[in-house]
Amino acid sequence: MDLTPDSPAGLSSPLKRTLTTRLLYFFILGDVLGAGVYVLVGQVAAESGPAVWLPLLVALALALLTAASYAELATRYPRAGGASHYAGLAYGPYVGFFTGFCMLAAGVVSVAALTRGFAGDYLAEFVTLPTALVAVVFLGGLALLNLRGISESTRANAGATLVEVGGLLLVVGLGLWVLARGDGDVGRLGRVGTGGSSPVAAVLGGAVLAYYSFVGFETSVNVAEETRDPRRSYPRALFGALLTAGVVYALVGSVAVAAVPTHTLTSSSGPLLEVVRAAGGVPLWVFSAVALVAVANGALLTGIMTSRLTFGMARDGLLPRFLVRVLPGRRTPWAAVVLTTLLSLLLALTGSVAVLASTLVLLLLVVFFVVNTAVLVLRRRPSGRDHFRAPAVVPALGALSCVGLATQVDGAVWLRGSIVIAVGVLLAVFAGRRRRADESRGAGGDPSGDGTSGPSLVPEG
Repeated sequence: MDLTPDSPAGLSSPLKRTLTTRLLYFFILGDVLGAGVYVLVGQVAAESGPAVWLPLLVALALALLTAASYAELATRYPRAGGASHYAGLAYGPYVGFFTGFCMLAAGVVSVAALTRGFAGDYLAEFVTLPTALVAVVFLGGLALLNLRGISESTRANAGATLVEVGGLLLVVGLGLWVLARGDGDVGRLGRVGTGGSSPVAAVLGGAVLAYYSFVGFETSVNVAEETRDPRRSYPRALFGALLTAGVVYALVGSVAVAAVPTHTLTSSSGPLLEVVRAAGGVPLWVFSAVALVAVANGALLTGIMTSRLTFGMARDGLLPRFLVRVLPGRRTPWAAVVLTTLLSLLLALTGSVAVLASTLVLLLLVVFFVVNTAVLVLRRRPSGRDHFRAPAVVPALGALSCVGLATQVDGAVWLRGSIVIAVGVLLAVFAGRRRRADESRGAGGDPSGDGTSGPSLVPEG
């Protein structure tokens, strides 16, 4: 029986297809419409000037280019595995592993950035504590919830998503109230640049940070296998969710800048809290609580992803064997949770929110470049099923956009990111040598000891 990815028979799956277009839309929207905007509006304004809507829209346009490539690949290969799977199909197992490693590193960096955001001005409305202490307690609490089980974590996420969306809508309403009573300055929205760079460079610099607010859609490809009609549903849900998030972000950013002086936003680690303070009428602690829930939710979801990805790579023999250990009762990957939590803690203690967010974007730009070019490579192969197909120029523009954004990343961020990328390359070489050694001995291997297949640089399903 032919079960190659492009064959009709490959449509069979052990996973239950239950996601409709609407459910998939909310899944993606909840993943994208997260904590980034709660923390980064001020940082974007510091890079691009008061016209924050412009870098936000530029970031949305660039994200849509790569999203089109994901839509094509997810409908052609509706299987779990995501970018690592596509890279493996296009370029071979080593590039597939490297791409998966970059996704793993990006997840760890993201949790660190959100930890820094949690320890900032929003928390200060309740208590003032050292950042190091907050980071330890915050990440420890998330790790315990992660260890308790995926069902408990998912239920926590569902409620948190409603809270964070409500918080963003509250900011828009309060900001409009400030403008309606004549206390704001809409004219700020036309000012591009901060005086230290050209308008184009300012917008692109802001777009690098704003791009962080739109990431998350790339994880949705892993549920394409559980979607009833991925060819029809996935593109609609993906583009609809991104456009919705873009509108909300542009409204939030514009209202914040128009209602509050730019220097106030740029100097605050809780920029949206400044809008609430300017509007009055709503206790600051209420919105601070909403923001903290949003930040914690984003960190929880990303922490779950990184720990499971670490476990999976260890099970395939790509990371140390001890990372496959699980709790006897809960069956959660405790070793992977502990390792990824410690790495996030280290980064949270050594980097600022802006630097960590830029590092995350840099790592994802590497992943997105591979995905965009993989579309062009895989188009040369015949497909056995009808699928979404982006215009030929879109993946090429998507790849170029990744290169363009990467040139705007600060040198210090490049240094940090290059170390991570170099580690990924070395691990890919090591994994390749191990695999060749196993093949030369005729060993299939079973690194996990649980009956799973031996070392494989990309997931087979």
